[in-house]
Amino acid sequence: MDSVEVSLLTCSPHEEIYSLYGHSAIRWHDLRQEGPTKGQDLVFNWGMFSFSKPYFALRFVFGLTDYELVCMDASSFWPYYRRWGSSVTEQVLNLTADEKRKVQRALAENLRPENKVYRYNFFYDNCSTRPRDIVERNMNGKIIWEEQEGKQVSFREMVRICNRNHPWSKAGNDILLGLKADKTTNRSEREFLPAILMTDMALAKIYEDGNYRPLVKEQRTLVPPGVQLIEPDWIMTPTQFAILLLILSVAIAWIEWRRKKTFKWLDVALMVIQGVAGIALTLMLFSQHPTTTLNLNYLLFNPLPFFFIPSVIRRKKAWWAVQITLLALYALGALFQSYPEGMGFLALCLLIRVGMNEREGVRRQESGVRSQETGVRSKSEE
Repeated sequence: MDSVEVSLLTCSPHEEIYSLYGHSAIRWHDLRQEGPTKGQDLVFNWGMFSFSKPYFALRFVFGLTDYELVCMDASSFWPYYRRWGSSVTEQVLNLTADEKRKVQRALAENLRPENKVYRYNFFYDNCSTRPRDIVERNMNGKIIWEEQEGKQVSFREMVRICNRNHPWSKAGNDILLGLKADKTTNRSEREFLPAILMTDMALAKIYEDGNYRPLVKEQRTLVPPGVQLIEPDWIMTPTQFAILLLILSVAIAWIEWRRKKTFKWLDVALMVIQGVAGIALTLMLFSQHPTTTLNLNYLLFNPLPFFFIPSVIRRKKAWWAVQITLLALYALGALFQSYPEGMGFLALCLLIRVGMNEREGVRRQESGVRSQETGVRSKSEE
């Protein structure tokens, strides 16, 4: 075992949507020049999946995606990341011969057909947490992790950083992530990101029999970072798109004010959009992702509008009382949950519709009163 190196590999992100968070793996490298395993260089990769499986995207959203551990030759691992411009960093772990044997047995156990497929969880059980757990559970001593100051961040903040070049992806994640994604994470929770695990590994120590030794013996760059082309998601950001909708809402409201009537077709269209988006969010209640169940975005997007469309067509006021209540609660919810960018402008669009319909109701009521007064005067004159 003295000639075997066990390493943590950390691959930096590239611009494919599934790789924006980076990747981790374990390398088993036998440096011997003789023997049956001479030169053996293997990578244990917990990040294998197939887009071709039925309903992959839908299963991923609901936390029903199965990933697989694959043992592959290291020479087939590097080219993929080199082609995408990602760097690959190796941290050679400072393990004893006995600890390497334990890791070897654990890797073999994980590779068994009944064990190698696992239910992937984005935050708590992924390609970064699995290698960490293999290492941590097979130490003779105890790993002492160093808590870093200034790392009081939430899951949402870390996801936003990873999606900073993709505003629409960031907005989509923000809509799906609920209140629990805003809680402050601890050290082990932050290690769902490979880059954070790499930093924590570099600072960690192994405590055994009163002595400390660094967890990482040596750090190397196997693949240097290359050039990556960042392509924009769309011509407009979510905030720009929301501002455009707000400008259109104000323009339509001005036309309605001039004509002294509201456009029912516009209200019905907005209610359908709210309802469809609300159904998608409601389905997330059944997701296995633990951070999606309690979501204050339900206050803005929910199936309720479908039940009130008939009353809006008949010019009844019931929906607008419900809508203003939901908007007020949504504004209050900003104290507890961070909302997607541009969502405040969308809420203002809905508030304008409430105001215009309330004005229409008042105008109709005043018109009815005037009609009654005219009728009374006509009868008295007769």
